[in-house]
Amino acid sequence: MTCSVIGRYIALMGLLLLAMGTASAQTGPTLARIQQDHTILIGHREHEEPFSYVVEGRPIGYSIDICQAVVDSISARLGGPALAVTFVPVTPANRFILLSKGDIDLECGVTTNTAERRRQAAFSYPHYFSTTRYVSLAKNALDRIEDLTGRSVVSTTGTLNIEQLNAMNREQGLNISVMLSRSHDEAFTMVAAEQASAFVMDDILLAGLVASDASPERFHISSEALSDPEPYGLMLRRDDPEFLAWVNEALRALYQSGDMLALYEKWFLSPIPPDQQVVGLPMSPQLEAVLAHPEAFAE
Repeated sequence: MTCSVIGRYIALMGLLLLAMGTASAQTGPTLARIQQDHTILIGHREHEEPFSYVVEGRPIGYSIDICQAVVDSISARLGGPALAVTFVPVTPANRFILLSKGDIDLECGVTTNTAERRRQAAFSYPHYFSTTRYVSLAKNALDRIEDLTGRSVVSTTGTLNIEQLNAMNREQGLNISVMLSRSHDEAFTMVAAEQASAFVMDDILLAGLVASDASPERFHISSEALSDPEPYGLMLRRDDPEFLAWVNEALRALYQSGDMLALYEKWFLSPIPPDQQVVGLPMSPQLEAVLAHPEAFAE
């Protein structure tokens, strides 16, 4: 092989390696792993009706359907057979840990996008807006924040709501005895059993718990909110802008089609499994604005 041929060969290999490196950088670590294993790891909740919950051993819900649309979009862009989905149960206490360890690629639940949390994870365009309220027994006639003064109030560990409750208690001097629960179901049961006067949580999750109870008329959700409307987003690892761009592009296509309205109708305005209860919450103006112009709500 002559020197000139060797030179051209080395130059060609250099260009090839550069191209491979560029492609890898463009793909990003999450998409590279998904493409290699042909599997995407989806974090889901077990009891977060109507967003992400388990019925007959299978995760279902509004967030799950949205994530499935994202998976379908990524699968089509990567080419080849459809991606396999591995579902991994997560909780408010361990969701950030599992994400950072690589045990999940995308959390499809009810995680609120806040400035503090964006230091730990990245978030997609919003898919819902909630406010913090509380549920109590209707017979106790509790409705406003001041009605909680001197009472025992529970919220779930690892959530934004417990931080809001503690801040409100401290700033307003309400002398609330704050109790911690391991799950939303446990906290709701404490209110039902009169072990706590109220349960502070996202209003939509409270509505789901009340709707699924055998006697929903026993409960009342406060009209006064403890927070402004706050966005839920799909959560993914930080420092992987390519994966975030792919997820948001899939959401943009979903939001600007009739499919997103159909999903909302399915999970919020129609009977849902397993008991065919209706949550009955119309779409908020905030979410309508996201569907019209999702790019305006990028983090």
